[in-house]
Amino acid sequence: MAEKLLIAGNWKMHKTPSQTVEYFRAFKPMVEGIDEVEILICPPFIDIPAAVSESRGSNIKIGAQNCYFEKEGAFTGEISPVMLREAGCEYVILGHSERRHIFGETDEFINKKVISALEEGLRVILCVGETLQERESGLTFTVVETQLRLGLSGIGDKLDRIDIAYEPVWAIGTGVAAKPEDAEEVHRFIYEKLKEINPAKAEGVRVLYGGSVKPSNAEAILSQPHIKGVLVGGASLKPESFAEIVKIGASIERSK
Repeated sequence: MAEKLLIAGNWKMHKTPSQTVEYFRAFKPMVEGIDEVEILICPPFIDIPAAVSESRGSNIKIGAQNCYFEKEGAFTGEISPVMLREAGCEYVILGHSERRHIFGETDEFINKKVISALEEGLRVILCVGETLQERESGLTFTVVETQLRLGLSGIGDKLDRIDIAYEPVWAIGTGVAAKPEDAEEVHRFIYEKLKEINPAKAEGVRVLYGGSVKPSNAEAILSQPHIKGVLVGGASLKPESFAEIVKIGASIERSK
């Protein structure tokens, strides 16, 4: 499996460019010298130039929260993978539950974005996860497998350029995380399905957990054998709390 845990922050629609500069000037010294984990921050599009500038020469990578699948054209309000790469992004989050449920993105639509982002050399974090109703109906594994297979369709031999984020929709922004052992069960299932999709490349995929991750539960989550990182929402907005999660991940890596 990939060597380092990935500690990723998804800022969602928070922070202006000036607030981004302020954040990085506080956060960088807190995580300086930590190389046991990979640190990623995904700010809003408008903040990416400031984030790239402020993170230059540091151990922090920058990604985006979404993109469109065309390189350019008459697509008002959209951003292409080409633009993200030139702006300095290395990653892009695709298929987040908020994109699926608020903006109506389908697995097929998300798949077009995945293919386009991979073609432009971005590393993709593909989000999957079930709603509370689906979970209570016993459909967790069915939903996750469908999202995986459709989202990864047609990517060829590029599976090792993908990370998966398992985000149970009922846990996002609620303050209630999935129990570590429950998340581990789904993560193990995801790895089984990835091996069916591409046995040679499945071990190169990191499966992250996302959904109300915070310093108080990060150690229990990251200690699970098939959880290879976290996608952090609200707790990534404060430099202190995100740095604490990074340090917890680094400590776990050192103890292996």
